[in-house]
Amino acid sequence: KLSKVDGTYLKELEKLTKSELLILDDFGLQAFDNQDRETLMDIIDDRHGKRSTIISSQIPVSAWYEIIGGEGTIADAILDRIVNSSHRIDLKGESLRKGILKKE
Repeated sequence: KLSKVDGTYLKELEKLTKSELLILDDFGLQAFDNQDRETLMDIIDDRHGKRSTIISSQIPVSAWYEIIGGEGTIADAILDRIVNSSHRIDLKGESLRKGILKKE
């Protein structure tokens, strides 16, 4: 958001596009606003089919559409690029953090 204000948005977007691997951790912990949606679309669209992106989330993929929100077209476009070209790994079980906290 700050890079859009200070005029460095395209430069920052180019950095993300060139990175071999982008990791989006804790995806969807809060709903997206218009600017968030546009930025995510720019990032995913520029990387789609060119570079690897890992998205980790505690939120099920089935709920991502509502989290991205807005008018449906942009959410459809984002999810189409993410979901239809991805390898999904669903993890089950206890949080590893619980074990770490017990040791401390």
